[in-house]
Amino acid sequence: MLKGIRVLEIEGQGPAPFCAMLLADLGADVILINRAVPRDAPGLDDNSLINRGKRSIALDLKAPSDVETFLKLSDRSDVVIEGFRPGVVEKLGIGPDVCRARNPKLVFARMTGWGQTGSMAQEAGHDLNYLALSGALWYAGAPGQMPVTPPTMQGDVPGGLYLMIGILAALLRAKETGLGDTIDAAIFDASAHMQNLLLALRQSRALKIERGKSLLDGPHWSRSYKCSDGRWLSVQCLEPKFYDNFLRCLGLQDNALLAEQFDSEKWPAQCKFLEELFASRDGASWLQAFAGADACVAPVLNIEEAAAHQHNDVRNAFVWSDGVLQGAPAPRFESITNWSPKHSPTRDEHRAEILNLIR
Repeated sequence: MLKGIRVLEIEGQGPAPFCAMLLADLGADVILINRAVPRDAPGLDDNSLINRGKRSIALDLKAPSDVETFLKLSDRSDVVIEGFRPGVVEKLGIGPDVCRARNPKLVFARMTGWGQTGSMAQEAGHDLNYLALSGALWYAGAPGQMPVTPPTMQGDVPGGLYLMIGILAALLRAKETGLGDTIDAAIFDASAHMQNLLLALRQSRALKIERGKSLLDGPHWSRSYKCSDGRWLSVQCLEPKFYDNFLRCLGLQDNALLAEQFDSEKWPAQCKFLEELFASRDGASWLQAFAGADACVAPVLNIEEAAAHQHNDVRNAFVWSDGVLQGAPAPRFESITNWSPKHSPTRDEHRAEILNLIR
């Protein structure tokens, strides 16, 4: 899909390399600029799957000769991706003003936690901090419990997706006008923007500030239940027709306590009733009871169980390669079939062929 697009990615962590991986998955030529000295990246291998499909070269961006190499590569690229704090690349002499003066069609994509501007722009932070300040963390947890959100899923990953959206939009503009752009993408902004669906509930007064009182975080029909074998089932039957199917599977279609689906005053008692009910049987027997019923019930699986689930046999959303479990590209395209994970480069693996691009 993106064959012919060259992306220059300065090594970083989190959303920027995730975005570059997506571009590589879609066929872009992604050149990863490794640091001259390996960085301390807890939990990540040198040839991380997040770098699959990329080519790599190590450069010391504080050395004038390597800065010139970088600038020559940017002259021959469509996109530059960087994830430093505001002002860092300018000090290195490779900021957007310098690069785009040499290559007007260049899209210079900047990824930060807090954004290029604002009172916290220069402060350190991570996923949990950005979500906390944007309000996205507030509803992530049961009433009275510590707010918890799935790691990377509401911060780093959306940040990378928003960066990619900006890059693709700017590439279209460059194709039409001959002029690139500079993109200011922030995890904080992405987490704020993604709340618009939730804020639509606030607009209709279905979202309360107090946790456990809103349409999606308080009801007995929108939560997970623990079974007798320790397994968990997720339940979220919002529409009345699905709620009716849910009650029918439980044999409780005539139960007086559960008759009122949207009475928030009854939610605590209804939750307690269902907690005790689900705890009386194991997860497999409950899944059998709900099978094919359109009751909006699904098991809570760990990552290896998800990859082994029969749904994945057809979708292949998860794949194994060289003993490494990884998610396949999404969305799918009719023109792309039989995708398999691409090679993840080791540091400086493609130095000779990359330098040949600028000779």
